[in-house]
Amino acid sequence: MPTNWPPGYGTKWQPNEITHSGTWLYRSFCSKPLGVNDLGNRAKKVLHAVVTEYLGSGEAVGSKTVTRRYNFDVSAATVRSVMGELEDLGLLRHAHTSAGRVPTERGLRYYVDSLLRVRRLTEAEQGEIQHQFSGVSDVGDVVDRARDVLREMSHLTVVVQAPRFDTGTISHLEFVKLRDDQLLAVIAASTGQVQNKLVQIDFALETGELERINNYLRELVVGRTLSEIRARVSQELEDERTSHDPMRSRALNLATAAVPEQHRPSIIVDGQSNLLSLTDSVDGARTLLRALEEKEFLLRLLDRTLQAPGICVFIGAEANLADLTDISVVTASYGDEGSPVGTIGVIGPSRINYSKVISLVDFTADVITRALPKL
Repeated sequence: MPTNWPPGYGTKWQPNEITHSGTWLYRSFCSKPLGVNDLGNRAKKVLHAVVTEYLGSGEAVGSKTVTRRYNFDVSAATVRSVMGELEDLGLLRHAHTSAGRVPTERGLRYYVDSLLRVRRLTEAEQGEIQHQFSGVSDVGDVVDRARDVLREMSHLTVVVQAPRFDTGTISHLEFVKLRDDQLLAVIAASTGQVQNKLVQIDFALETGELERINNYLRELVVGRTLSEIRARVSQELEDERTSHDPMRSRALNLATAAVPEQHRPSIIVDGQSNLLSLTDSVDGARTLLRALEEKEFLLRLLDRTLQAPGICVFIGAEANLADLTDISVVTASYGDEGSPVGTIGVIGPSRINYSKVISLVDFTADVITRALPKL
């Protein structure tokens, strides 16, 4: 069922609506409406042929090529007329150096939304990915292997957002005494991540007091998210009973010092050199590389992906990466359905193999989701 996603969203491929037919993977999806009336069958076939040829060669496509290679039962002149109609709709445009046409961002979007058949990964490809994740030891290992798999199998630039500490619940909080005036706070999340933080204290701990503090906080925080913990601690500090209970007051102040106000997710970018070999614009590639180094553009894009399950396909300006247009980003969140904890994706020129890349990103995200609970 179509849904109006927030501005800038690309295609949303819903993983719970997959059906299989042969080697092709068909998906239902929601996307921001294009405002294009439904095309006739001939126009769809011509657009599909032009985009397919362009994705394969990177060259402008002429009517004779379409007629010859795609078994059209009409003349090249008729195909040329249809291509003109598609140009009027903003789906195709004339290349500067050729009489042929290439798809616009709008044309690529229509292709991905309405014409693309996503090929399911072969058994060998699936087995290779699963093998790469065998024997993972911790969250960092999972992130590293996801990066390597996507880079080696896509030959594109890879971005991996490590599990966000603030998306899962806290499974453990404990303070360990290091010195008389210093404690170590150990916080573990349901995502498998562990954070350590030094906390200075200006009071002397009585015998057994630290154990009582840990027991009290364990009941208070375990099973809650960071935002829920901050709200609960604030509520408890305002409770009149806290002012009459020194141990409780100290415990809550320690929790305030240990629980981070904001968590900046870790983002790994790899395979940047692939951009230089795949794009025709060196200046554009350099601009994108600078944006990737700053990571602010990426963080916003990945946060948008994290808001909904499924595969996101951003084409051109939709990605909002340094105002670049010849770019496509395919991302997927991973983690439990309804509460994803991180995002993976690939970045390349708009002329990528969408069919393979979508399946690759989707399957890898699924493998990560299944690997995390086992750590």
